[in-house]
Amino acid sequence: MRDAVRGEGLGVRREASPVIAIFTPHPSPLTPHQTTVLGFDFGLKRIGVAVGDVMIGVAHPLETLHGESNEQKFGGIAALIQEWQPGVLVVGLPFHLDGSEHDMTLRCRKFSRQLEGRFGLPVALVDERLTSESASQDLREMGITGRRQKEMLDQVAAQQILQSYLDEKKHATT
Repeated sequence: MRDAVRGEGLGVRREASPVIAIFTPHPSPLTPHQTTVLGFDFGLKRIGVAVGDVMIGVAHPLETLHGESNEQKFGGIAALIQEWQPGVLVVGLPFHLDGSEHDMTLRCRKFSRQLEGRFGLPVALVDERLTSESASQDLREMGITGRRQKEMLDQVAAQQILQSYLDEKKHATT
């Protein structure tokens, strides 16, 4: 899936371009050189990850991180941050249907604080009610069920969380 996001294997040539590194302590949530955003669907066993671009306004499923320990999970996140160089991280925040918080809401808030503390990037929280159910339905409609769906579900949920964030950003600027 990552190859498709990068355009590799699709007949797309990637030209080398000069990279200008600007090191500023977050003068704004997104600088012109940091339009890439990573989105996370946090779970105790798996973390779905999606990538998107604020300028284009489109999110793509990226991968699902697995790990027994927090260090394994954060190691995988660190590698993705190094590779994609996002300007903002987005974390889905689960609520009950009535809007009340539950145990996973608190865990996701803690996860978002850990991301911000470890990586020094701003973190946006997005209401993720029903994203896993919606992702599952979308995958079923594409003919992806069973074990294949389980492998993709968290990253597709992360895509929906991130797309919600990108859509809200687009509406805020129009």
